[in-house]
Amino acid sequence: MPTDDPQTLVSTDWLAAHLNDPDLRIFDASWYMPDMNRDAKAEYEAAHIPGARFFDIDEISDHRSALPHMAPPVEKFMSRMRAMGVGDGHQVVVYDGLGLFSAARVWWLFRLMGKTDIAVLDGGFPKWQAEGRPVEDLPPMVRDRHMTVQRQAGLIKDVTQVAAASKLGDYEIIDARAAERFRGEVPEPRPGLRAGHIPNSRNLPFTRLLNEDGTMKDTQAVTAEFEAAGVNLSKPAITTCGSGVTAAILNLGLERIGHRNHALYDGSWAEWGMYGDLKVAKG
Repeated sequence: MPTDDPQTLVSTDWLAAHLNDPDLRIFDASWYMPDMNRDAKAEYEAAHIPGARFFDIDEISDHRSALPHMAPPVEKFMSRMRAMGVGDGHQVVVYDGLGLFSAARVWWLFRLMGKTDIAVLDGGFPKWQAEGRPVEDLPPMVRDRHMTVQRQAGLIKDVTQVAAASKLGDYEIIDARAAERFRGEVPEPRPGLRAGHIPNSRNLPFTRLLNEDGTMKDTQAVTAEFEAAGVNLSKPAITTCGSGVTAAILNLGLERIGHRNHALYDGSWAEWGMYGDLKVAKG
């Protein structure tokens, strides 16, 4: 079991022990690919960890962009958090319905906004339920809470920055997609996207960082997975995936092993795979 760290990852035991803390706020950040045929909001309304709010990754995003769930403007993030009663001085724990899938995206988003008192629940809702811990179907009592935000520009990269990193080789670009998608052997799930990967990127499918029960592997094993994927951990890193969700699991893993210089390519393959003037590698 990993060491509990309220800024990265906490166990179900830790959450159960702190469930009634007055300054604890919990988010259900479940999000599913269309082919999973699951309704995250309906599942939340049917059962969630007591006191949890629902964090809608698609809604709390930048709707000015045609790309899916891009990071929201600071003002939108603050207004949504205030409406959900989450603000300065709160310890946040975020979980999802797959164990560890979309929750890390919200962990990264909070850090992008300068908030570090946030942790992912290791093993998520499946582990919580399997252990017979309490759930409810009631909406939480919410009071407005002020939040100050200081956006950390170094934690996010745009397509221009990633293209430069691909050419210069000054960053390790790490792709969290499945190996067959990285190699360009199967069609992308989003229509209209080319198959393949960003030139000079490494492939580390996010599932390689997880145990069978959806918990994250220990730090020694996580380090070994990055090294096995050919990642030079002495260099700064940029993570990428299909649309910027599972890439954040790699960021969480890097943070857990003490690699602090990492960013996320928010557009990810949904952006790179769309533009014909950006080079694509295969194999």
